[in-house]
Amino acid sequence: MKPGFTGSPLHRLNLEHDADTQFAAHLADPRARLLRLSGLDPVADAEGALAWAALTDAPAGAELALLGIIDDAPRFVALDPAARGSMHAGIFALLTAMPAGEAALYATARSLVDWHARHGFCARCGVATAASRAGWARQCPACSTIHFPRTDPVVIMLAEEGDAILLGRQASWPAGRFSALAGFVEVGESIEEAVARELFEEAGVRVTDVRYVVSQPWPFPSQLMIACMAKVETRDLALDLAEIVEGIWVTREEVRAALAGDPGSRFAVPPPYAIAHTLLARWAAD
Repeated sequence: MKPGFTGSPLHRLNLEHDADTQFAAHLADPRARLLRLSGLDPVADAEGALAWAALTDAPAGAELALLGIIDDAPRFVALDPAARGSMHAGIFALLTAMPAGEAALYATARSLVDWHARHGFCARCGVATAASRAGWARQCPACSTIHFPRTDPVVIMLAEEGDAILLGRQASWPAGRFSALAGFVEVGESIEEAVARELFEEAGVRVTDVRYVVSQPWPFPSQLMIACMAKVETRDLALDLAEIVEGIWVTREEVRAALAGDPGSRFAVPPPYAIAHTLLARWAAD
């Protein structure tokens, strides 16, 4: 099972980003298409796929970013400095119904537009910046500093002891939902160190071994989710109740029942587009 928001059909043109003439040529290509967004939210066509428009539909004066090429056609997105998004249930229902590649393409566009909207000024000197490198950077006209979109690394992990794994629940989640524990990687920290620290801080368990499993871009707003398995010493818990209101140890049989939607399951799992769902499915399959 592949994680959600992966498998984009985009052919990224990184080697062209510094070539203004090639960017202009793509803009002039009659096959060029503009991704339709509502703020930062996806817009779907009648078939539930991402909706596209002509470049002439871009707001007047808007900067454009070249996402890449799909089916020999350049694909752009408008950089709206006022773009704002939401995370309401309707958006996730739409993303769940989309083909995997469509959701991955949206994730790229959303993260890029959101970064531009939040980084309109130079972090070095404070002067307003302009889009550069085909929309994949911003450059300051005063000090010439080039700023690139950032991705924040996050570890998400299943603590494993014997034949059971630890799941936690946050107070804001839907009733009955449990998931893997997670946290941001801090400055000067390895993935393994972040896994061990987060599990100890949130659940009080000590890690003896960490194994990387899979990763996922998460576009709300822009994280790289790094999924791991972590063996721990004991099942004794000391929960940080500000982060995790409840923790439970579950078996493979219980995870398989929850993934299958068994109404008798003692917990509900995250939705399929979440990497926690992928991590649970892979562990359940042993």
